[in-house]
Amino acid sequence: MKELKSIVAFAAALLMLAASSVFASSHREAPITALDHSADVTDWYAFVSYDNPNNVTFILNVDPLLEPANGPNYFPFDPSVLYQMLIDNNQDGNPDVVFQFRFTTQIRRPNLYTGFIGGLDGIPQITSLSGTGSEGLSLSQTYTVTMVKNGVSTCLNCGQTLYAVPSNVGPATMPNYQALFSQGIYSLGNGISVWAGTADDPFFIDLGAAFDSLNFRSGIGPVLPPSIDADDTHNYAPDAVGGYNVNSIVLEVPITMLTVDGQIHPSSDKQAVIGTYGSTSRNAITVRRSPNPDQNYGAFQQVNREGNPLINELVIGTGFKDRFSMDFPVNDSQFANFVLNPALGAVFSSAGIPVAPGPRNDLLILAQYEAPICPGCGPSDLGPIADLLRLNTGIPPTPVGSQKRLGFLVGDSAGYPNGRRPVDDVFDISARAVAGILVNPVTYGTALGDGVQTKTEGFNNSFPYVMPANNGRNSAHTGPGQAGCTGQPGGICPVQ
Repeated sequence: MKELKSIVAFAAALLMLAASSVFASSHREAPITALDHSADVTDWYAFVSYDNPNNVTFILNVDPLLEPANGPNYFPFDPSVLYQMLIDNNQDGNPDVVFQFRFTTQIRRPNLYTGFIGGLDGIPQITSLSGTGSEGLSLSQTYTVTMVKNGVSTCLNCGQTLYAVPSNVGPATMPNYQALFSQGIYSLGNGISVWAGTADDPFFIDLGAAFDSLNFRSGIGPVLPPSIDADDTHNYAPDAVGGYNVNSIVLEVPITMLTVDGQIHPSSDKQAVIGTYGSTSRNAITVRRSPNPDQNYGAFQQVNREGNPLINELVIGTGFKDRFSMDFPVNDSQFANFVLNPALGAVFSSAGIPVAPGPRNDLLILAQYEAPICPGCGPSDLGPIADLLRLNTGIPPTPVGSQKRLGFLVGDSAGYPNGRRPVDDVFDISARAVAGILVNPVTYGTALGDGVQTKTEGFNNSFPYVMPANNGRNSAHTGPGQAGCTGQPGGICPVQ
């Protein structure tokens, strides 16, 4: 009864919060991206590669909640969007290394009613991204990869055509989608690998409960029973993102391409630590003169960005989210009060959950270079307040099978907030950070969470670290009353 009262008070308090944020990882988190899906950065990942401690993998996911069956065009990348991965390597908050991705779309069969077809009208099934076997790919996309460093642009794929992997239409059209997925892996030389296409969305959360004023399932959240916390990777609530796709760009590069001096450093050295974020941008001017194609002019203007997965969603007020999305991390001091005095902390407190008092300097670990992620950083190395996902490249990857979903909070130092891996449960970690677990894990370490601990579809533990897109013909979504909650009786997800 005490726990039930706490849940009711928690939901009621949130309803009274005028400028509230909800738990999500950039899935339409700001008004501007709710109207511009293809430029919406849904998630940003940066981690030392599982099978090579000398490399770092970045994943930029865009365009949220893609229904696998939603033809006829499905979900191509937007050729008018500049997709970027940005790295700060000298603690000043400004990007020093930038990787840029641009896409080109070709409609090869303009009279065809759909973008993808196979096994009909003399068109063979789709078995290849190019050449023989690709005849059914009416909508085909290629892309370029450019590195900008010290003001110099270098084409990383010149002389090599890169094809984006399309959505998984279904078995009649694409009888071996795993083969198409694997064909999208390209080696660019010098230890660089890239993959781009539609993939299973690796994010996991009970979105329905979160957006219904944190109306969690009975007995599941916001305070998790000890029996389902810690290393438990069963799902006790529906993963609302399960079965949906997302557009992914994955890049793996040597650490030596990222550090300020081109060297590999031990974890105790500040030069081992990089600050990262992903962004999307559009030209300043777009002219539409129907029925002619759009024309884009002027400098690129940022539309959306993500560093840490909790900042824009959990900390920034709704009235400031667009400004946050379009501004640069180096200017984030204007949002500092949202970090130092998070409104959601007051909501937790009103629900009877112990919350650390303000100002919350402990949360500055997400906005500045400091220990424990940067143990070699001193007071002069903090840098400006900036939402960057910081990664200590000197900390080796945790072996697959030993990774902890709660990451750094439970001793898995290779997990969030030291970078972010797909397996990291950023919902639970972020909630506990707001409560104050970084201040005192005993006093403020309430086991907060939504009961979604993992992906039903599983994880890919090697490059490109994303799973193949869900099947358009045969896909299903996990929801209340349906199978998909491995920790519940019969595997059925609870409704209440």
